Amino acid sequence: MKVSSKQAIVIVLLTFSILIISCNKSSKPNSGKEAAKPEEVAFKVTFIELGSVWCIPCQQMQPVMKSIREKYETQVNVVFYDVWTEAGAPYGQKYGIEVIPTQVFLDVNGKEYFRHVGFFPEEDVVAVLKMKGIK
Repeated sequence: MKVSSKQAIVIVLLTFSILIISCNKSSKPNSGKEAAKPEEVAFKVTFIELGSVWCIPCQQMQPVMKSIREKYETQVNVVFYDVWTEAGAPYGQKYGIEVIPTQVFLDVNGKEYFRHVGFFPEEDVVAVLKMKGIK
């Protein structure tokens, strides 16, 4: 049986998808990592990253989140939910995400005031934080 190039591509993509799904099921939940506990600090903003440890743009967001966490540790609560895990999936549903990574910004009252989809450079994140008085 001769396989066309289109069929070969479909087979490769299906194999890759199955591999990703099977690897994901064995991954450990990586949700809820926070700079500090909310009851200890009254944060002005909560910066939520909804993504996956397997997603390349999500991985590129990790240094941005770390930097924001370090620079604004008493003002901004930085949270990451891996929505491809059992523990993180409910947060993907809660925030109605369709694409990862998605960044959601909540004000001091927990109300969403900004949302972005895809990689979000640090300087752009800082501009969003400044909207709520972060210095």
